[in-house]
Amino acid sequence: MSSSLRLACAALLSGAACLSHAQSGYPSQPIKVIVPFPPAGGTDVVARLVVEKVRAATGWTFIVDNKAGAGGNIGMDAVAKSKADGHTLGMGQTANLAINPSLYSKMPYDATKAFVPVALVAGQPVVLVVNPSSPFKTVADLVAAAKAKPSTVTMASAGNGTVGHLTGEIFSKQAGIKVNHIPYKGAGPAATDLLGGTVDFYFATPQAVLSFVKTGKLRALAVSSAKRLPVLPEVPTVAEAGFKGFDTTDWKLLVAPAGTPADIVNRLNAEVEKAMSKPETAAQLLAEGSIPLSGSAQQAAQYLKAEQQRWSAVVRESNVKLD
Repeated sequence: MSSSLRLACAALLSGAACLSHAQSGYPSQPIKVIVPFPPAGGTDVVARLVVEKVRAATGWTFIVDNKAGAGGNIGMDAVAKSKADGHTLGMGQTANLAINPSLYSKMPYDATKAFVPVALVAGQPVVLVVNPSSPFKTVADLVAAAKAKPSTVTMASAGNGTVGHLTGEIFSKQAGIKVNHIPYKGAGPAATDLLGGTVDFYFATPQAVLSFVKTGKLRALAVSSAKRLPVLPEVPTVAEAGFKGFDTTDWKLLVAPAGTPADIVNRLNAEVEKAMSKPETAAQLLAEGSIPLSGSAQQAAQYLKAEQQRWSAVVRESNVKLD
């Protein structure tokens, strides 16, 4: 073997040893998980479940940091601008990773380049809910009222550009109605005003309203997915209510800043997959109105690309634009 080849081999072995050492030393500090929405909403609930399951399995220390605003853009921008060392992650979802790039005229980050997908964790439809004292007993009742008095029926959302907001816009267009959209700063405030009778209806994540539906404090009229939600089997889909082909889903995808080393991304993916594959974790997700999702980091990247293309088309067809 030539001296130059020996040096090359030594360099490769040294690099491999350093890589192995870097991975074995991860994490070297608490891992911050930025949730781009307020506490108690669907994204927050799933993020905290993921964090707790991984913490219990690994002993790693996590800090959940809620940074709400601008449909999730503020929190995700903080993730994008963080050091790419695996110690800052973000719980991205449909709105801030797939909808907002087409919805907002200006974005603080490029959703196709600013992040590296780590792991898909969950998906769920949104639920059309009303106050139990509402005269709307069915989707047809709501549509009839909105047609009778255009722009007077009020629709709450967890914020501009959220899946619930855009689902409402798609619904309004298909129904041929005009409603008064009232965006809130998160799922909790929106649910509070619906409970108080301040607004008429709300397309909400199951986690935000399921307990209220179960206790009769809110009435569920429909779910937005193609199939009924297992935790609400008696509630019809929007498609069953007369809107053929209606199907929207809010998914959750853990991401890291672009440039995060592949070995760290794969290590994180492995730990999340291991924690989320436990039967008790799946049962907890199902009970909260979520559908467990899984796959490698590479599969998560492929999924994200396809969803970005899909929702871009939805935004264009809905003719919704935000500044």
